[in-house]
Parts: sequence; structure tokens; C-alpha cells
Amino acid sequence: MINDDRIGPPLFAPEREMLRAYLDFHRATLAMKCRGLTDDQLRERSMPPSTLTLLSLVRHMAEVERTWFRRVFEDQQAPMVWSETMFDFQAAYDASGSSRAEAFAAWEAEVAHSRQVEAALESLDARGVQPRWEEEVSLRMVMLHVLLEYGRHNGHADFLREGVDGVVGA
Repeated sequence: MINDDRIGPPLFAPEREMLRAYLDFHRATLAMKCRGLTDDQLRERSMPPSTLTLLSLVRHMAEVERTWFRRVFEDQQAPMVWSETMFDFQAAYDASGSSRAEAFAAWEAEVAHSRQVEAALESLDARGVQPRWEEEVSLRMVMLHVLLEYGRHNGHADFLREGVDGVVGA
């Protein structure tokens, strides 16, 4: 069993506080799923031909954070972390030469930056431009989208962790 030190989201809160809390809970869930594993374990593939690993999920979520906060609300031209585009999954998912230190440093930096971007915006109705669509989106939509990304990929992380060392749950 992994030590679960996550802070659960509130049962009642204003919308923005609730979205922040759920995002942070899911961010902590991804980190927890990787806790206690070696670099080699973090690079273990789910099953051929997939290249999906826990480390590649961390790398992908760094790209997601950058795409949906930094690029939408600050700089549409900001380069991605590992890939040419958000949708170049192979570049982000190829964690064969990556390490926990590298992947987590990038992911944690993007999470911190995302928090700063979100906190600086006046309301959930704040508008930014999603570069891929070239359309305006609200902070509310971005927070919900990123929350759904974490939910989806934390489900993958559950299966990956179980495959690495048999640990399940939370």
C-alpha cells in the first residue's frame, strides 16, 4: 500500500475553490501512483505494443498543464516541453531516456506555473485562446478539461502501478 497523504477535496465549496481542490487532488494522485518506484520501474511499459509508462504519463501531464494554462492564457507560441505539438504523443510518451528527476521537475514546474496563471485570472469566465482551435475558451472550461485529463490518466496509472509491483487502490 502506498502512503496516501493527499488532501481530499471539500464536499461543499464555491465553484472555483472546488475546481482547484479537485485538480490538486488529482495532481497528488498521479504523484502518489509513482511514489517509491525506481526509474526503471517508472519506465516499465503497460504491454506491447504500447509505450505507455508511469513516467510517460508524468511527461504527458506536463505537456497538458503547459498547453492548457500557459499557452491559452499567456503565450500561444510557448514551446512544448518535449514535443512539437500537444498531440505528438510519441515524443512525450517516449520516456525510455528520461528519469524521475527530469520528468517530475518539468511536471512540477508546469503545475506551479498553472497555479500562478489560474490565481492571476479574475474569474472562471476569464478568456484565453486555445491555439490549436484558434478559439476563445474560459478558465472554467480549461480547469474542467485538465481535471478530466487527470482523471483519465490516473485510471491508466492505477493499472500501470499494479503491473509494476502489484500495488492497487486510492
